[in-house]
Amino acid sequence: MWEFFKMHWRDGVEIYILAALAYYLFLFFRATRGARILTGLLVLLLSLTLISRLLELAVINWLLERFSVFLVVGLVVIFQPELRRVLAELGSHRLFSFGNQENEALDELIEAMKLLSARRSGALFALQRHIDLKPYAESGVELDAAITPELITTIFHPKTSLHDGGVIVDQGRLRAGGCVFPVSQREVRDRAIGLRHRAGLGITEETDSIALVVSEESGALSVCFKGEIAHDLEPEELKETVTRILQGGGLRKKTLEIEEGKAHEKGR
Repeated sequence: MWEFFKMHWRDGVEIYILAALAYYLFLFFRATRGARILTGLLVLLLSLTLISRLLELAVINWLLERFSVFLVVGLVVIFQPELRRVLAELGSHRLFSFGNQENEALDELIEAMKLLSARRSGALFALQRHIDLKPYAESGVELDAAITPELITTIFHPKTSLHDGGVIVDQGRLRAGGCVFPVSQREVRDRAIGLRHRAGLGITEETDSIALVVSEESGALSVCFKGEIAHDLEPEELKETVTRILQGGGLRKKTLEIEEGKAHEKGR
């Protein structure tokens, strides 16, 4: 046994690394839009390979071997948004954490969201973390202002020019307003998920930011993170969820699992 271990321990390490890599890739890509495409493509390829081997179809075997090169390129195209987000996270270097000043700013932000919710005024915020949101900030108007409920409710007043866009929050300050965020392309049948929620999902699919949404129709408070959304939260739950994410956690409860063509609520 010892001789066998000395000869093959590297094989075990390789199997462990590959298994862990495959598992985490599965967790990362399983809820993406491209996952369905990949599943269908793999089923088709495996079926053709099995049939061609059983029936000894030489031409199809030759085509499948050559097709594998194009498959790699196709996977890069299919998962381009997800790969871009992963590489951006790996390449980021600026750390984000909430100190006492930022905690006070978060309290002010949630207080402003409560006021907006009571007035049925829609709002969208993106809390910057590791990945710089400068490209999205440049699509809006620079603010560089302290977070106050009065200022935020003014920004999202229906008759102001900035109310339709999103606000970027960086280091406890309002960095820019009226910003254009990428809209998630995944289909959602739940009517509670409107355009602001899609923009919140979109910015968290492209970056590692946290998006906060106030529904214009119902006044419900939501949190988006990594392409998932916790919907219809109480203000205390909202603060607890944001704090947990900033400390390295994730969404836990009232999470809507968004898939192509459907959405359902599940507990975590």
